Amino acid sequence: MKKILVANRGEIAIRVMKTAQKMGIKTVAVFSTVDRNAPHVRFADEAVCIGEPPSNQSYLRGDKIMEVALKLNVDAIHPGYGFLSENADFAELCEQNNIIFIGPRSKAIKIMGSKLAAKEAVKHYNIPMVPGIDEAITDVSKAKKIAKEIGFPILIKASAGGGGKGMRIVEKESDLESQMNRAISEATSAFGDGSVFIEKYVTSPRHVEIQVMADSHGNVLHFFERECSIQRRHQKVIEEAPSAILTPKLRREMGEAAIKVAKSCDYLGAGTVEFLMDADHNFFFLEMNTRLQVEHPVSEIIAGVDLVELQIRVARGEALKMKQEDLKIHGHALELRVYAEDPLNDFLPSVGHLDVYKLPIGKGIRVDNGFEEGMDIPIYYDPMLSKLITYANTREEAIQLMIKAIDNYHIKGVQTTLPFGKYVFEHEAFRSGKFDTHFVKKYYSAEVLKKQTEAEEKLAALMAVKKYMEDQKLVRLPNK
Repeated sequence: MKKILVANRGEIAIRVMKTAQKMGIKTVAVFSTVDRNAPHVRFADEAVCIGEPPSNQSYLRGDKIMEVALKLNVDAIHPGYGFLSENADFAELCEQNNIIFIGPRSKAIKIMGSKLAAKEAVKHYNIPMVPGIDEAITDVSKAKKIAKEIGFPILIKASAGGGGKGMRIVEKESDLESQMNRAISEATSAFGDGSVFIEKYVTSPRHVEIQVMADSHGNVLHFFERECSIQRRHQKVIEEAPSAILTPKLRREMGEAAIKVAKSCDYLGAGTVEFLMDADHNFFFLEMNTRLQVEHPVSEIIAGVDLVELQIRVARGEALKMKQEDLKIHGHALELRVYAEDPLNDFLPSVGHLDVYKLPIGKGIRVDNGFEEGMDIPIYYDPMLSKLITYANTREEAIQLMIKAIDNYHIKGVQTTLPFGKYVFEHEAFRSGKFDTHFVKKYYSAEVLKKQTEAEEKLAALMAVKKYMEDQKLVRLPNK
């Protein structure tokens, strides 16, 4: 494998290229016209424009990307996450053109891309699943009957869904019909597939996922868990590894369950098995993400591995050299997704110009970044600027380092999730480890954050005035 095309942009494109460069592999970047001067374009050995800014005219055009790959004699394509990373047709296109897709085979993507097909695949492996129905449903009277059997509240979910789309919590029977119609409509417009299914809604749930890696020689490893319960609009914003609540026994059980899920679909490469955990620490299979996750750095840090390097090695047919018993947890890692979103305005995207953009640096701080000062934030793509990661020997130290790193991350020109992140990391519920996916609903509001920000600004102003007065006194001291 001498040349890899990275079919992505921003921080993940650079992240993949850094590992390829370390391994002596040349890289090809693709870009839309609006990304012509983006850092990932300059970082690559070669770069080719593939279309206009909208992703359906550029980054989602598998045919154009394949043209570039064939023209430049590329050996493999790394899809990153998002865009084509879980597109079974694109993986198949790579297979047909004898280009290695750095990810699972198209069959596994198809199985795990449908929540219903995934449930069907894993049900023979004795893996705990949330009570519910494992078939698509559109009949409201049938849905009411099932809901009564499993008990309210229930969750209506899009089979092809993700990112919270096509998902509805229903507390009582009278709301079921309207919420079901909304879920079907949303799923149809978002995924072109209106299939929905019903399952019991787990109250006070925690979102815990297991990182897995499988090679083509029958080896499957897990690299421990990530806690991803801090979410807004069903999307993760803060992740950590390991979880503050898992015992060694529970970690082993969840790891073994994740490995079984990977085996159920003959998995290859890096993947993540997601679980819901209830208040009594019972865990249930949720879904499998057949790609590298946004939050993979926290797993890399605690397990002491480079997951992208392992992806590349597995893709070129190598066997995993380590064994499960060789893997140990080292320290604690946290990740904050730094989005160009306004936490004071319902986390709406905040597009604009990066007048100031200075990253924090120091021991235990890692920033996977895709932007630089002077750039505009395009309106066409996910508004994530970077991932701010801290790691230390203990969770407490990692939290304190994260708060310091947030304070030293200077951005002007757009609103970001940095103040929200600081609010979470300072909150007692997070620090104690006693939180769930309802953290934002329970504890956060724009008014609370605004008051906290204003108090910090007032304190900073008072300290500045105090220092100024002290400096003035020093200046006025008479010469002796």
